[in-house]
Amino acid sequence: MEVQSSTSALIPASTLPPSDAIPAAEIDRTFADCIGTRILPVTPGFPITLPHEGPLTCPTDLISSSLHSKHISHSDEFFASASNLTNPLPPIRRPGVYVETGAWYDGWETRRHNRSEYDYVIIRLGVASGIVQGVEVDTAFFDGNHAPEISVQGCLMTGTSEEEKKRDGELVRGEGFQGWEEVLGKRECGASRRQAWSVMDGKKRVSHVRLCMYPDGGIARFRLFGHAVPVWPEDKSQEVELSAATMGGVAVSCSDQHFGRMSNLILPGRGKDMGDGWETRRSRGDEHTDWAIIRLGARGKVSRVVVDTAHFRGNFPRAVKVLGIDAEGQDHVGVGDNGWKELTEGQIETRADMEKEVSLKSPVICTHIQLVMIPDGGVKRIRAFGTRI
Repeated sequence: MEVQSSTSALIPASTLPPSDAIPAAEIDRTFADCIGTRILPVTPGFPITLPHEGPLTCPTDLISSSLHSKHISHSDEFFASASNLTNPLPPIRRPGVYVETGAWYDGWETRRHNRSEYDYVIIRLGVASGIVQGVEVDTAFFDGNHAPEISVQGCLMTGTSEEEKKRDGELVRGEGFQGWEEVLGKRECGASRRQAWSVMDGKKRVSHVRLCMYPDGGIARFRLFGHAVPVWPEDKSQEVELSAATMGGVAVSCSDQHFGRMSNLILPGRGKDMGDGWETRRSRGDEHTDWAIIRLGARGKVSRVVVDTAHFRGNFPRAVKVLGIDAEGQDHVGVGDNGWKELTEGQIETRADMEKEVSLKSPVICTHIQLVMIPDGGVKRIRAFGTRI
């Protein structure tokens, strides 16, 4: 497929907009603790439109394995697999544990004495493309074998079908590929250190990234924060999952997320365990309910919803209900706003590992949906299907 790039060669770091280091104590508040996914919907041939709701300061990790990102290639992973880089969980240490190649590490580690300038790993984003806002590199537990320096490059490929994505992958892994642009210039890492940098440009849209490690060593985690840019079907009558994170859905607020983040509700698939769902504290008061509000990726006519309690087997809610609201043009939508309508026509009794689909008698125009748990517990996914308006 065509490579979309403003240059045919790598842009020198000196020509890039400045990137600011974020103090370690502020990384979680700046990136990791941001609730939900900020996504800029775009239709082919039309400009990107900014979301009305909230500041553009809540990005998502565009290369997280929970979004089904894909490792395209790497130069080396002799000691530890490059696939560990995109694990959404924090890195762990297992002192005294050895494998065939040496000490076990939860990260990516290459051989010593690299004769090339750098080792690298190429990753396709878990969304069609995204605008990069920040980069995090964590060398946790790599001390003496850590990466001295890193840089990040990106490119934008236009493939949408699986065949086109495969062809794009073959192009970007090639040594002669000229589409890489600098996202983050060379930065020092340090031993067992978590660092992040904001990308001040805020306009660079990429589908693939290349993490370069100078000259070799180990990195525990790599996170690319930004705003996803989905590609919508040209036919507006085609049903889509309007609530999906990959299609623009955003978890904007909730009553509680003590055990599991509400942003997990709109991830792809049914997940792997109880840890990648939304779970609240145990309530002790009468008539308690917990709730989460999802902004749809586009205003649309919702025709069916799916509630999934996969892996919640002793802590699923007693019941749930789903509401919708058409709040076009509003800057903020709250749980107490007028205009919420029940989509499920009452409560749905839940059970362990339940995937319950409810078809609406007639489509309801919505910009947001609200999932209500009665009284509390955990839900893996909420999905709202319909057509764009």
